[in-house]
Amino acid sequence: MQLYNKLSAEERRQLIRDAGKHRLTISFYQYHQIGNPQLFRDYLFIHWDPMEVLGRIYVAHEGINAQLSVPGDRFDEFKEFLDSIVFLEGVRLNIAREQDNESFLKLKVKVRPKIVADGLDDQTFDVTNKGKHVTAREFNDLIEDPNTVLVDMRNHYETEIGHFKNAWTPDVDTFRESLPIIEKEIAEHKKDKKLVMYCTGGIRCEKASAYYKHKGFEDVYQLEGGIIEYHRQVTEQGLENKFRGKNFVFDQRLAEKIGDEVISNCHQCGKPCDTHTNCANDACHLLFIQCEECKAHFENCCSQECTDIIQLPLEEQKALRAGHYNSNNIFKKGRSEKLVFKKHE
Repeated sequence: MQLYNKLSAEERRQLIRDAGKHRLTISFYQYHQIGNPQLFRDYLFIHWDPMEVLGRIYVAHEGINAQLSVPGDRFDEFKEFLDSIVFLEGVRLNIAREQDNESFLKLKVKVRPKIVADGLDDQTFDVTNKGKHVTAREFNDLIEDPNTVLVDMRNHYETEIGHFKNAWTPDVDTFRESLPIIEKEIAEHKKDKKLVMYCTGGIRCEKASAYYKHKGFEDVYQLEGGIIEYHRQVTEQGLENKFRGKNFVFDQRLAEKIGDEVISNCHQCGKPCDTHTNCANDACHLLFIQCEECKAHFENCCSQECTDIIQLPLEEQKALRAGHYNSNNIFKKGRSEKLVFKKHE
């Protein structure tokens, strides 16, 4: 039985376009002790592949983290399947406000050591002993309280294009890097301040809330459903939107517009801009912010060097990158020295 993808991204893109179906971009997570992640991974793939589910799903002993795309006319079938799994029954589904039929082009279900890499090796840490979940309305009230410390649990390239008013946005590359930095910076407020956290969909701040409770913080909160759910609630309930800019997302869209304000700049010319792209040079593929003028000038590349490379015949490009591992650039996420207006602060 096939338990992996056989189609390329371009082949799948064409099938999606030919089908002409509206698709829903959805994310969800659940912390739960899974005895055999590989068996559960295969079970998901066997059932989701015939439903035409596409996406990136991680399964580990500690639970599941899923970002995916489902045909709209099969959503009920998909939801019924989730509800048939005891620990996923009634799980909150974050449905994107801005839809894109091509947000995901393959179904990738992978077994990982953890669904959120945290660098922790502490057998006494209980990830299910989480902080208090709050709604958008409660969150708005909390972050106006002078006794609140508001922390963004995302990485620098996410917070650069959007974050909540008055939030502390640690300049970090990874979640695991953020945990000790935040603990050290606010250690003196374990007893006298409310620690309020948020992230994209809730999965990182839920683990962080459990971690900081484990470390002795007494009053810990998290925005339930993250920025995605916050956006839905403020829109439907007519609440004040306290988020500035865009919400970075981990699919082909790269971002969802939450507020009207543009708070970041093109990494090449400095013009106000909050549109991420990946360098068109396959040997680079750097993620960075690029305005339309620079995109045209550099042909979707991060530098003149990369622009010159993509003009070469494909065989010459392949020869140039042979033997070179490009992930150093991929994971710099806008920090490359090639970018004149990269984030410095």
